[in-house]
Amino acid sequence: MTAPVPSLAEASAGIAAGTLSPVALTEAALARIAALDPKLNAFITITADRARRAAALAEAEIKAGRRRGPLHGIPYALKDIYDVAGVRTTAHSKLLIDNVAREDAASTARLEAAGMVLLGKLSTHEFARGGPTDVLPFPNAKNPWNTAHFAGGSSSGSGVAVASGMVGLAMGSDTAGSIRLPATFCGVVGLKPTYGVISRRGIVPLSFTLDHAGPLTRSVEDCALAMQVLAGHDPGDPGSAREAVPDYSADLRKGVAGLTIGRARAYDSEAGVDAEVMAAVDAAAEQWRALGAKIVDVALPSKRRMDACIQTILIAEGFAIHGGWLRTRPKDYGRVTRERLMMGAFVTGGEYVQAQRLRRIITAEVDAVLAGCDAILCAGNPTAAPRVVDVDEGPFRKSHPITGPFNATGHPGLALPCGFGASGLPLGLQLIGRSYGEAMLLRIAQAYEQAVGWMARRPDLGG
Repeated sequence: MTAPVPSLAEASAGIAAGTLSPVALTEAALARIAALDPKLNAFITITADRARRAAALAEAEIKAGRRRGPLHGIPYALKDIYDVAGVRTTAHSKLLIDNVAREDAASTARLEAAGMVLLGKLSTHEFARGGPTDVLPFPNAKNPWNTAHFAGGSSSGSGVAVASGMVGLAMGSDTAGSIRLPATFCGVVGLKPTYGVISRRGIVPLSFTLDHAGPLTRSVEDCALAMQVLAGHDPGDPGSAREAVPDYSADLRKGVAGLTIGRARAYDSEAGVDAEVMAAVDAAAEQWRALGAKIVDVALPSKRRMDACIQTILIAEGFAIHGGWLRTRPKDYGRVTRERLMMGAFVTGGEYVQAQRLRRIITAEVDAVLAGCDAILCAGNPTAAPRVVDVDEGPFRKSHPITGPFNATGHPGLALPCGFGASGLPLGLQLIGRSYGEAMLLRIAQAYEQAVGWMARRPDLGG
Protein backbone atom coordinates (compact mmCIF):
# COMPACT_ATOMS: atom_id res chain seq x y z
CA MET A 1 0.00 0.00 0.00
CA THR A 2 1.36 3.43 -0.89
CA ALA A 3 1.28 6.22 1.69
CA PRO A 4 -1.28 9.05 1.51
CA VAL A 5 -0.16 11.87 -0.77
CA PRO A 6 1.23 14.91 1.04
CA SER A 7 -0.78 18.06 1.61
CA LEU A 8 -0.55 20.81 -1.01
CA ALA A 9 1.73 22.84 1.25
CA GLU A 10 4.01 19.85 1.93
CA ALA A 11 4.14 18.88 -1.74
CA SER A 12 4.83 22.47 -2.78
CA ALA A 13 7.71 22.77 -0.31
CA GLY A 14 9.18 19.46 -1.45
CA ILE A 15 9.03 20.40 -5.13
CA ALA A 16 10.56 23.80 -4.42
CA ALA A 17 13.41 22.17 -2.47
CA GLY A 18 14.01 19.56 -5.15
CA THR A 19 13.30 16.69 -2.78
CA LEU A 20 10.00 15.76 -4.44
CA SER A 21 9.40 15.15 -8.11
CA PRO A 22 6.05 15.88 -9.82
CA VAL A 23 6.44 12.61 -11.70
CA ALA A 24 7.04 10.62 -8.52
CA LEU A 25 4.20 12.40 -6.74
CA THR A 26 1.79 11.67 -9.60
CA GLU A 27 2.80 8.00 -9.72
CA ALA A 28 2.28 7.75 -5.95
CA ALA A 29 -1.18 9.28 -6.26
CA LEU A 30 -2.13 6.93 -9.10
CA ALA A 31 -0.89 3.97 -7.08
CA ARG A 32 -2.93 5.10 -4.09
CA ILE A 33 -6.02 5.40 -6.28
CA ALA A 34 -5.43 1.93 -7.77
CA ALA A 35 -5.14 0.45 -4.29
CA LEU A 36 -8.10 2.17 -2.62
CA ASP A 37 -10.63 3.21 -5.23
CA PRO A 38 -12.04 -0.28 -5.85
CA LYS A 39 -13.25 -0.12 -2.24
CA LEU A 40 -14.14 3.59 -1.95
CA ASN A 41 -15.45 4.46 -5.46
CA ALA A 42 -14.23 8.06 -5.32
CA PHE A 43 -13.42 8.24 -9.05
CA ILE A 44 -15.63 7.93 -12.12
CA THR A 45 -12.87 8.60 -14.66
CA ILE A 46 -9.11 8.27 -14.05
CA THR A 47 -6.97 10.25 -16.51
CA ALA A 48 -3.71 8.40 -15.88
CA ASP A 49 -2.05 8.95 -19.27
CA ARG A 50 -2.91 12.64 -19.26
CA ALA A 51 -1.62 12.95 -15.68
CA ARG A 52 1.71 11.34 -16.54
CA ARG A 53 2.21 13.68 -19.50
CA ALA A 54 1.32 16.74 -17.41
CA ALA A 55 3.63 15.66 -14.58
CA ALA A 56 6.54 15.13 -16.97
CA LEU A 57 5.97 18.57 -18.49
CA ALA A 58 5.75 20.19 -15.05
CA GLU A 59 8.95 18.51 -13.95
CA ALA A 60 10.79 19.69 -17.07
CA GLU A 61 9.53 23.26 -16.65
CA ILE A 62 10.50 23.39 -12.98
CA LYS A 63 13.98 21.98 -13.68
CA ALA A 64 14.40 24.65 -16.36
CA GLY A 65 13.59 27.38 -13.83
CA ARG A 66 10.07 28.06 -15.10
CA ARG A 67 8.06 27.18 -12.01
CA ARG A 68 4.60 28.70 -12.44
CA GLY A 69 3.75 28.95 -8.75
CA PRO A 70 3.33 26.96 -5.55
CA LEU A 71 0.89 24.41 -7.05
CA HIS A 72 2.95 23.58 -10.15
CA GLY A 73 3.32 19.83 -10.57
CA ILE A 74 0.83 18.85 -7.86
CA PRO A 75 -2.08 16.48 -8.66
CA TYR A 76 -5.76 17.42 -8.25
CA ALA A 77 -9.17 15.98 -9.14
CA LEU A 78 -12.56 17.37 -10.13
CA LYS A 79 -16.12 16.56 -9.17
CA ASP A 80 -17.62 15.11 -12.34
CA ILE A 81 -19.70 18.17 -13.08
CA TYR A 82 -16.62 20.22 -14.07
CA ASP A 83 -15.76 20.22 -17.76
CA VAL A 84 -12.33 19.16 -19.04
CA ALA A 85 -11.77 19.43 -22.78
CA GLY A 86 -11.79 15.96 -24.33
CA VAL A 87 -12.90 14.20 -21.13
CA ARG A 88 -16.39 13.00 -20.19
CA THR A 89 -18.54 15.09 -17.87
CA THR A 90 -21.26 12.68 -16.73
CA ALA A 91 -22.68 14.37 -13.61
CA HIS A 92 -22.89 10.72 -12.45
CA SER A 93 -25.95 10.24 -14.68
CA LYS A 94 -27.12 8.03 -17.51
CA LEU A 95 -28.36 11.20 -19.21
CA LEU A 96 -24.79 12.43 -19.77
CA ILE A 97 -23.02 9.09 -20.01
CA ASP A 98 -21.43 9.98 -23.40
CA ASN A 99 -21.04 13.73 -22.85
CA VAL A 100 -17.49 14.77 -23.76
CA ALA A 101 -16.62 18.38 -22.95
CA ARG A 102 -15.37 20.66 -25.72
CA GLU A 103 -13.51 23.07 -23.47
CA ASP A 104 -12.33 23.42 -19.91
CA ALA A 105 -14.49 24.88 -17.17
CA ALA A 106 -13.13 28.20 -15.93
CA SER A 107 -11.87 26.58 -12.72
CA THR A 108 -10.24 23.75 -14.65
CA ALA A 109 -8.48 26.29 -16.86
CA ARG A 110 -7.14 28.17 -13.82
CA LEU A 111 -5.79 25.00 -12.19
CA GLU A 112 -4.22 23.88 -15.46
CA ALA A 113 -2.63 27.30 -15.96
CA ALA A 114 -1.13 26.94 -12.47
CA GLY A 115 0.56 23.76 -13.70
CA MET A 116 -1.48 21.28 -11.68
CA VAL A 117 -1.86 17.65 -12.76
CA LEU A 118 -5.37 16.29 -13.31
CA LEU A 119 -5.88 12.76 -11.98
CA GLY A 120 -9.53 12.42 -13.00
CA LYS A 121 -13.20 13.06 -12.35
CA LEU A 122 -14.90 12.27 -9.05
CA SER A 123 -18.14 10.66 -7.96
CA THR A 124 -21.09 12.86 -7.05
CA HIS A 125 -24.77 12.48 -6.39
CA GLU A 126 -26.56 12.55 -9.73
CA PHE A 127 -26.66 16.15 -10.98
CA ALA A 128 -25.60 17.14 -7.44
CA ARG A 129 -29.16 16.41 -6.31
CA GLY A 130 -29.75 12.68 -5.72
CA GLY A 131 -28.93 10.35 -2.86
CA PRO A 132 -26.32 7.77 -1.88
CA THR A 133 -28.48 4.76 -2.81
CA ASP A 134 -29.63 5.91 -6.25
CA VAL A 135 -28.94 3.20 -8.85
CA LEU A 136 -26.58 4.95 -11.27
CA PRO A 137 -24.14 4.00 -14.06
CA PHE A 138 -21.25 4.21 -11.58
CA PRO A 139 -21.08 3.18 -7.91
CA ASN A 140 -21.52 5.76 -5.17
CA ALA A 141 -18.52 6.91 -3.11
CA LYS A 142 -18.04 5.42 0.36
CA ASN A 143 -16.86 7.08 3.55
CA PRO A 144 -13.23 6.05 4.20
CA TRP A 145 -13.72 6.14 7.99
CA ASN A 146 -16.48 3.52 7.78
CA THR A 147 -17.88 2.43 4.43
CA ALA A 148 -21.29 1.68 5.94
CA HIS A 149 -21.66 5.38 6.74
CA PHE A 150 -22.56 8.32 4.50
CA ALA A 151 -19.70 10.21 2.82
CA GLY A 152 -21.85 13.33 2.48
CA GLY A 153 -23.19 14.82 -0.69
CA SER A 154 -23.15 15.84 -3.27
CA SER A 155 -19.36 16.27 -3.59
CA SER A 156 -18.96 12.80 -2.09
CA GLY A 157 -16.06 11.64 -4.24
CA SER A 158 -14.22 14.88 -3.55
CA GLY A 159 -14.42 14.42 0.22
CA VAL A 160 -13.46 10.75 -0.02
CA ALA A 161 -10.50 11.34 -2.36
CA VAL A 162 -8.96 13.96 -0.05
CA ALA A 163 -9.69 12.14 3.22
CA SER A 164 -8.25 8.87 1.92
CA GLY A 165 -5.05 10.52 0.72
CA MET A 166 -5.57 9.92 -2.99
CA VAL A 167 -5.22 13.61 -3.78
CA GLY A 168 -4.44 16.86 -1.96
CA LEU A 169 -7.04 19.03 -3.72
CA ALA A 170 -10.48 18.10 -5.02
CA MET A 171 -12.98 20.55 -6.43
CA GLY A 172 -16.60 20.40 -5.35
CA SER A 173 -19.78 22.41 -5.72
CA ASP A 174 -22.18 23.62 -3.04
CA THR A 175 -25.86 24.48 -3.58
CA ALA A 176 -27.06 23.77 -0.04
CA GLY A 177 -23.96 22.31 1.61
CA SER A 178 -22.46 19.94 -0.94
CA ILE A 179 -18.87 20.98 -0.20
CA ARG A 180 -19.24 21.46 3.54
CA LEU A 181 -21.19 18.26 4.27
CA PRO A 182 -18.66 15.86 2.67
CA ALA A 183 -15.87 17.82 4.36
CA THR A 184 -17.63 17.41 7.71
CA PHE A 185 -18.38 13.70 7.29
CA CYS A 186 -14.93 12.86 5.87
CA GLY A 187 -12.87 15.01 8.25
CA VAL A 188 -11.32 17.48 5.79
CA VAL A 189 -11.49 21.22 5.07
CA GLY A 190 -14.13 22.48 2.64
CA LEU A 191 -14.79 26.06 1.57
CA LYS A 192 -17.91 27.47 -0.03
CA PRO A 193 -16.67 30.94 -0.99
CA THR A 194 -18.85 34.01 -1.29
CA TYR A 195 -21.27 33.70 -4.21
CA GLY A 196 -19.41 34.62 -7.39
CA VAL A 197 -15.83 34.48 -6.08
CA ILE A 198 -15.08 31.31 -8.11
CA SER A 199 -16.52 31.07 -11.61
CA ARG A 200 -19.15 28.42 -12.29
CA ARG A 201 -18.73 28.52 -16.07
CA GLY A 202 -18.36 24.99 -17.41
CA ILE A 203 -19.90 23.37 -14.31
CA VAL A 204 -23.19 21.46 -14.73
CA PRO A 205 -25.74 23.66 -12.92
CA LEU A 206 -28.33 22.73 -10.33
CA SER A 207 -29.48 26.21 -9.31
CA PHE A 208 -28.63 29.43 -11.13
CA THR A 209 -28.54 31.57 -7.99
CA LEU A 210 -27.47 29.09 -5.27
CA ASP A 211 -24.59 27.18 -6.88
CA HIS A 212 -21.08 27.85 -5.56
CA ALA A 213 -17.77 26.23 -6.59
CA GLY A 214 -14.98 25.57 -4.11
CA PRO A 215 -12.10 23.40 -2.89
CA LEU A 216 -11.79 20.49 -0.46
CA THR A 217 -8.31 20.05 1.03
CA ARG A 218 -6.37 18.41 3.85
CA SER A 219 -5.60 21.66 5.66
CA VAL A 220 -6.54 25.30 5.96
CA GLU A 221 -3.22 26.35 4.43
CA ASP A 222 -3.95 24.12 1.44
CA CYS A 223 -7.32 25.79 1.05
CA ALA A 224 -5.64 29.22 0.96
CA LEU A 225 -3.20 28.03 -1.71
CA ALA A 226 -6.05 26.69 -3.84
CA MET A 227 -8.14 29.84 -3.46
CA GLN A 228 -5.25 31.97 -4.71
CA VAL A 229 -5.49 30.21 -8.06
CA LEU A 230 -9.26 29.75 -8.23
CA ALA A 231 -10.64 33.17 -7.28
CA GLY A 232 -11.18 35.96 -9.76
CA HIS A 233 -13.71 37.57 -12.05
CA ASP A 234 -14.92 35.67 -15.11
CA PRO A 235 -16.99 37.62 -17.64
CA GLY A 236 -18.34 34.29 -18.90
CA ASP A 237 -20.22 33.71 -15.64
CA PRO A 238 -23.05 36.24 -15.16
CA GLY A 239 -22.87 35.69 -11.39
CA SER A 240 -19.12 36.27 -11.17
CA ALA A 241 -17.98 38.90 -8.68
CA ARG A 242 -15.71 41.78 -9.66
CA GLU A 243 -13.98 41.95 -6.28
CA ALA A 244 -10.19 42.16 -6.15
CA VAL A 245 -8.49 38.90 -5.16
CA PRO A 246 -6.67 39.22 -1.81
CA ASP A 247 -3.59 37.32 -0.70
CA TYR A 248 -5.34 34.46 1.10
CA SER A 249 -2.16 33.33 2.88
CA ALA A 250 -0.94 36.75 4.07
CA ASP A 251 -2.74 36.73 7.44
CA LEU A 252 -2.94 32.98 8.04
CA ARG A 253 -0.62 33.05 11.02
CA LYS A 254 -1.78 36.28 12.65
CA GLY A 255 -3.87 34.40 15.20
CA VAL A 256 -7.23 35.41 16.63
CA ALA A 257 -6.30 37.76 19.46
CA GLY A 258 -8.72 40.68 19.38
CA LEU A 259 -11.17 38.99 17.00
CA THR A 260 -14.81 38.27 17.85
CA ILE A 261 -16.52 34.99 17.01
CA GLY A 262 -20.30 34.75 17.30
CA ARG A 263 -21.51 31.39 18.62
CA ALA A 264 -24.88 30.59 17.04
CA ARG A 265 -25.97 28.08 19.68
CA ALA A 266 -29.71 28.70 19.34
CA TYR A 267 -29.43 28.10 15.60
CA ASP A 268 -27.76 24.75 16.28
CA SER A 269 -30.49 23.84 18.75
CA GLU A 270 -33.22 24.67 16.25
CA ALA A 271 -31.41 22.53 13.67
CA GLY A 272 -31.44 19.53 16.02
CA VAL A 273 -27.70 19.34 16.63
CA ASP A 274 -27.04 16.37 18.92
CA ALA A 275 -25.21 16.55 22.25
CA GLU A 276 -21.98 15.09 20.88
CA VAL A 277 -21.63 17.64 18.07
CA MET A 278 -22.84 20.50 20.27
CA ALA A 279 -20.14 19.69 22.83
CA ALA A 280 -17.46 19.54 20.13
CA VAL A 281 -18.45 22.91 18.67
CA ASP A 282 -18.62 24.46 22.16
CA ALA A 283 -15.16 23.04 22.86
CA ALA A 284 -13.90 24.65 19.67
CA ALA A 285 -15.32 27.98 20.84
CA GLU A 286 -13.44 27.58 24.11
CA GLN A 287 -10.24 26.80 22.20
CA TRP A 288 -10.61 30.03 20.23
CA ARG A 289 -11.27 31.86 23.50
CA ALA A 290 -8.04 30.42 24.90
CA LEU A 291 -6.23 31.67 21.80
CA GLY A 292 -7.42 35.21 22.49
CA ALA A 293 -10.70 35.56 20.62
CA LYS A 294 -13.83 37.00 22.19
CA ILE A 295 -16.75 34.57 22.03
CA VAL A 296 -20.25 36.07 22.04
CA ASP A 297 -23.70 34.55 21.61
CA VAL A 298 -25.47 35.56 18.41
CA ALA A 299 -29.01 35.04 17.15
CA LEU A 300 -29.46 34.10 13.50
CA PRO A 301 -32.80 34.26 11.66
CA SER A 302 -35.11 31.29 12.18
CA LYS A 303 -33.72 28.24 10.39
CA ARG A 304 -37.22 27.15 9.44
CA ARG A 305 -37.76 30.50 7.72
CA MET A 306 -34.40 30.30 5.97
CA ASP A 307 -35.08 26.71 4.88
CA ALA A 308 -38.39 27.74 3.32
CA CYS A 309 -36.56 30.39 1.34
CA ILE A 310 -33.72 28.27 -0.02
CA GLN A 311 -35.80 25.16 -0.71
CA THR A 312 -38.36 27.11 -2.74
CA ILE A 313 -35.62 28.64 -4.86
CA LEU A 314 -33.70 25.38 -5.21
CA ILE A 315 -36.55 23.20 -6.37
CA ALA A 316 -37.87 25.88 -8.75
CA GLU A 317 -34.52 26.51 -10.39
CA GLY A 318 -33.65 22.82 -10.49
CA PHE A 319 -36.85 22.10 -12.39
CA ALA A 320 -36.19 25.00 -14.76
CA ILE A 321 -32.90 23.33 -15.69
CA HIS A 322 -34.16 19.74 -15.88
CA GLY A 323 -37.79 20.14 -16.97
CA GLY A 324 -37.19 19.04 -20.55
CA TRP A 325 -35.48 15.78 -19.63
CA LEU A 326 -37.95 15.12 -16.82
CA ARG A 327 -40.74 15.22 -19.40
CA THR A 328 -38.98 13.11 -22.03
CA ARG A 329 -36.55 10.83 -20.16
CA PRO A 330 -37.78 10.58 -16.56
CA LYS A 331 -36.73 6.94 -16.09
CA ASP A 332 -33.12 7.74 -16.98
CA TYR A 333 -32.76 9.56 -13.64
CA GLY A 334 -32.20 7.80 -10.35
CA ARG A 335 -35.32 7.73 -8.19
CA VAL A 336 -34.13 10.23 -5.59
CA THR A 337 -32.89 12.70 -8.20
CA ARG A 338 -36.08 12.45 -10.25
CA GLU A 339 -38.42 12.92 -7.30
CA ARG A 340 -36.51 15.89 -5.89
CA LEU A 341 -36.26 17.66 -9.24
CA MET A 342 -39.92 17.07 -10.14
CA MET A 343 -41.13 18.92 -7.04
CA GLY A 344 -40.19 22.15 -8.78
CA ALA A 345 -43.09 21.75 -11.18
CA PHE A 346 -45.42 22.70 -8.33
CA VAL A 347 -43.75 25.98 -7.35
CA THR A 348 -45.71 28.96 -8.64
CA GLY A 349 -44.17 32.11 -10.03
CA GLY A 350 -45.55 34.04 -7.06
CA GLU A 351 -43.95 31.67 -4.56
CA TYR A 352 -40.59 31.95 -6.31
CA VAL A 353 -40.75 35.74 -6.28
CA GLN A 354 -41.69 35.81 -2.60
CA ALA A 355 -38.79 33.48 -1.80
CA GLN A 356 -36.40 35.85 -3.55
CA ARG A 357 -37.84 38.78 -1.60
CA LEU A 358 -37.38 36.83 1.65
CA ARG A 359 -33.84 36.04 0.59
CA ARG A 360 -32.92 39.74 0.58
CA ILE A 361 -34.40 40.18 4.05
CA ILE A 362 -32.54 37.17 5.47
CA THR A 363 -29.27 38.27 3.88
CA ALA A 364 -29.58 41.67 5.53
CA GLU A 365 -30.31 40.01 8.88
CA VAL A 366 -27.18 37.83 8.64
CA ASP A 367 -25.17 40.89 7.56
CA ALA A 368 -26.38 42.63 10.71
CA VAL A 369 -25.12 39.76 12.88
CA LEU A 370 -21.75 39.83 11.11
CA ALA A 371 -21.46 43.56 11.71
CA GLY A 372 -20.81 42.67 15.35
CA CYS A 373 -18.39 39.77 14.88
CA ASP A 374 -15.66 38.56 12.56
CA ALA A 375 -17.26 35.16 11.98
CA ILE A 376 -20.23 33.07 13.04
CA LEU A 377 -19.61 29.60 14.51
CA CYS A 378 -22.11 26.76 14.25
CA ALA A 379 -22.20 23.03 13.58
CA GLY A 380 -21.32 21.61 10.17
CA ASN A 381 -24.00 18.94 10.53
CA PRO A 382 -26.30 17.96 13.40
CA THR A 383 -24.64 14.52 13.77
CA ALA A 384 -21.63 12.53 12.70
CA ALA A 385 -22.08 10.71 9.39
CA PRO A 386 -25.19 8.51 9.57
CA ARG A 387 -25.34 5.01 8.18
CA VAL A 388 -26.12 5.04 4.46
CA VAL A 389 -29.29 3.01 5.09
CA ASP A 390 -30.52 5.73 7.48
CA VAL A 391 -30.05 8.70 5.13
CA ASP A 392 -33.30 10.56 4.44
CA GLU A 393 -33.85 10.15 0.70
CA GLY A 394 -37.39 11.47 0.60
CA PRO A 395 -38.27 14.07 -2.03
CA PHE A 396 -38.57 16.77 0.63
CA ARG A 397 -36.29 16.02 3.57
CA LYS A 398 -37.70 15.93 7.10
CA SER A 399 -34.89 18.30 8.04
CA HIS A 400 -32.77 20.38 5.69
CA PRO A 401 -28.99 20.84 5.84
CA ILE A 402 -27.71 23.23 8.49
CA THR A 403 -25.42 24.60 5.78
CA GLY A 404 -28.11 25.56 3.25
CA PRO A 405 -29.25 28.99 4.46
CA PHE A 406 -25.82 30.47 3.72
CA ASN A 407 -26.19 29.54 0.07
CA ALA A 408 -29.27 31.74 -0.02
CA THR A 409 -27.42 34.62 1.63
CA GLY A 410 -24.23 34.01 -0.37
CA HIS A 411 -21.91 34.37 2.63
CA PRO A 412 -18.71 32.29 2.68
CA GLY A 413 -18.80 29.11 4.74
CA LEU A 414 -15.79 27.05 5.83
CA ALA A 415 -16.17 23.50 7.15
CA LEU A 416 -13.48 22.31 9.53
CA PRO A 417 -12.94 19.11 11.58
CA CYS A 418 -13.54 19.63 15.30
CA GLY A 419 -12.96 16.18 16.77
CA PHE A 420 -14.26 12.64 16.64
CA GLY A 421 -17.39 11.06 18.04
CA ALA A 422 -17.80 7.92 20.11
CA SER A 423 -18.21 6.02 16.84
CA GLY A 424 -14.75 7.12 15.70
CA LEU A 425 -16.27 9.21 12.91
CA PRO A 426 -15.23 12.86 12.35
CA LEU A 427 -17.26 15.76 13.72
CA GLY A 428 -17.29 19.13 12.01
CA LEU A 429 -18.10 22.79 12.48
CA GLN A 430 -18.64 25.64 10.06
CA LEU A 431 -17.54 29.24 10.17
CA ILE A 432 -19.62 31.84 8.32
CA GLY A 433 -17.97 35.10 7.31
CA ARG A 434 -18.76 38.47 5.84
CA SER A 435 -19.11 38.61 2.08
CA TYR A 436 -15.66 38.35 0.47
CA GLY A 437 -14.24 37.58 3.91
CA GLU A 438 -12.65 34.23 3.03
CA ALA A 439 -9.19 35.39 4.18
CA MET A 440 -10.55 36.13 7.65
CA LEU A 441 -12.25 32.72 7.87
CA LEU A 442 -9.01 31.03 6.86
CA ARG A 443 -7.09 33.01 9.49
CA ILE A 444 -9.52 32.01 12.23
CA ALA A 445 -9.57 28.39 11.10
CA GLN A 446 -5.78 28.18 10.86
CA ALA A 447 -5.35 29.23 14.49
CA TYR A 448 -7.72 26.48 15.63
CA GLU A 449 -6.29 23.82 13.33
CA GLN A 450 -2.76 24.45 14.55
CA ALA A 451 -3.88 24.33 18.18
CA VAL A 452 -5.77 21.02 17.99
CA GLY A 453 -4.07 19.05 15.22
CA TRP A 454 -7.10 17.16 13.90
CA MET A 455 -5.60 17.34 10.41
CA ALA A 456 -2.96 14.75 11.35
CA ARG A 457 -5.55 12.03 11.99
CA ARG A 458 -6.48 9.93 8.95
CA PRO A 459 -8.72 6.91 8.37
CA ASP A 460 -6.94 3.59 8.78
CA LEU A 461 -6.62 2.46 5.18
CA GLY A 462 -3.06 1.18 5.24
CA GLY A 463 0.09 2.85 3.97
